[in-house]
Amino acid sequence: MTYAIRYYTRTGHTKQLADAFSEVLGVPAETTKTALSEPCDILFFGGGLYAASLDANIKSFIDSLNPELIGKAVLFTSSAINSGVYGKMRKALEARGIKVEDDNFYCKGAFKFIAAGHPDDEDIAAAKEFARKYA
Repeated sequence: MTYAIRYYTRTGHTKQLADAFSEVLGVPAETTKTALSEPCDILFFGGGLYAASLDANIKSFIDSLNPELIGKAVLFTSSAINSGVYGKMRKALEARGIKVEDDNFYCKGAFKFIAAGHPDDEDIAAAKEFARKYA
């Protein structure tokens, strides 16, 4: 099984999750600035909603993907409130012809005083456990 991990973050929370997946799967976690040029069975892809929309970096990365290189995508995110990012990311990926796994990973991420301290050690442990399901 081959993996790739890509993410976009403004706060660093999604990077923490990507790094946890990287530790379990043994592949580097890279930002959306790094193109996906090699085939993978599973693309772990993380990001969030910003002002209720996908960031331009996420949209641009999705638009750059070659569906023939990706078996399926597994989505992950963190946010102060579960913001519906999966629906928007799923829709954009499926519009490119990329299959998206129904299972995804979400944990709280601090925003001002909401969900302070998250992702925490328990969230990171849960992220690693989630990744092990695919290892």
